[in-house]
Amino acid sequence: MYMKETLPNGVRIVTEEIPYVRSVSIGIWVGAGSRDEDETNNGIAHFIEHMMFKGTARRSPKEIAETLDAVGGQLNAFTSKEYTCYYAKVLDEYLDTAVDLLSDMFFNSLFLEEEIEKEKNVIVEEIKMYEDAPDELVHDIFASTLWRGHALGRPVIGTEQIIRRLSKKDIDDFIYKFYSPDSMVVAVAGNIKHESIVEKLSPLFGTVPKRGEKRNYTVPDHHCLVHVKKKDTEQVHLCVGTPGLAMDDQKIYVLHVLNSILGGGISSRLFQEIREERGLAYSVFTYHNSYRDAGLFSIYAGLSKNNLNQVVSLISKEMKDIRINGITKEELLRAKEQLKGSLFLGLENVSNRMSRLGKSELCLNRVVTVEEAVERIKKVSLDDVKELGEKLFKRENIVVTSIGPEVDEKQFAAIID
Repeated sequence: MYMKETLPNGVRIVTEEIPYVRSVSIGIWVGAGSRDEDETNNGIAHFIEHMMFKGTARRSPKEIAETLDAVGGQLNAFTSKEYTCYYAKVLDEYLDTAVDLLSDMFFNSLFLEEEIEKEKNVIVEEIKMYEDAPDELVHDIFASTLWRGHALGRPVIGTEQIIRRLSKKDIDDFIYKFYSPDSMVVAVAGNIKHESIVEKLSPLFGTVPKRGEKRNYTVPDHHCLVHVKKKDTEQVHLCVGTPGLAMDDQKIYVLHVLNSILGGGISSRLFQEIREERGLAYSVFTYHNSYRDAGLFSIYAGLSKNNLNQVVSLISKEMKDIRINGITKEELLRAKEQLKGSLFLGLENVSNRMSRLGKSELCLNRVVTVEEAVERIKKVSLDDVKELGEKLFKRENIVVTSIGPEVDEKQFAAIID
């Protein structure tokens, strides 16, 4: 059962009581990510996430690391394009320890100059590691090609040049502007009582003053382009995709079904055709990323250069088939059962439950229950999937990006023609 309390300053506390487990997961979600950056500070949201672990007035960086380790707990954080989350998972008896640690980091981090300079080196090494992972980098190149010039197209991690220039003032200014109470959600799931959680968190989060300014996001325009990046790798890493759907789009569950059928699992069309039937690639899958007002849908394959023409042809064939002919009743049933099973299996993990609470409340201003999601999946029809396929897989929507050995852009003609 989900419960919610909105504090007078706008901070939202959402909880789910699960009395039959011994663990608790708590996350502080902030609506601040790389979308809130510009060309001069790209990467600062992710940098701040790292700096939250680098010392407070009460704890050194080592003490922060040791606090939950000492009781078998977990402490971590992540940054996305639209939000940042700081979270912990502990046995229920150590909830107070987790709350104290997270709130101390969140409100009392010192951002010392020497720690800032050290962490710049860490982030730069992370950027270099990322540049050496073309199977990951190609997805950022795809987004930057699709949404060229828009904040959603910029990488979360930033660039070395920008990271080197960041200052303590930049950090303080970004936090003041975007870490405002109306963009904060504290999500807690596990063996807890809602009233007790509100009592613990209200004195910590209820006094945060309202500040910052209202953000006016612009919906990104998409570009139909081919972007080929030459890199000395053994494989060509390929992304083919289109604009997708926003988080609250009425057709979002139709897209879940389409994704499952086309490349969302080992029984999907592309996995079976490209890997199982022909052995042309080891990794091939589809995915969609949804944001407040936009989304992207992508097909990924890692393959030898010699197999490129065949794989491009097969991807094009399946996209056209869904656009023209739709899917079968058997595929629809299988996809619905797969999605339903995945949703309910995810409920067995309190961290997953906490993440559903936090992300849903922060981005949609309400909690979408698993039961609601399943009901909406059940209502997806054959016509719904065909209609969405017709919309997504139009020639003018297709974007192609690749990293790897030099290839001729003309090899992608089967997709974009």
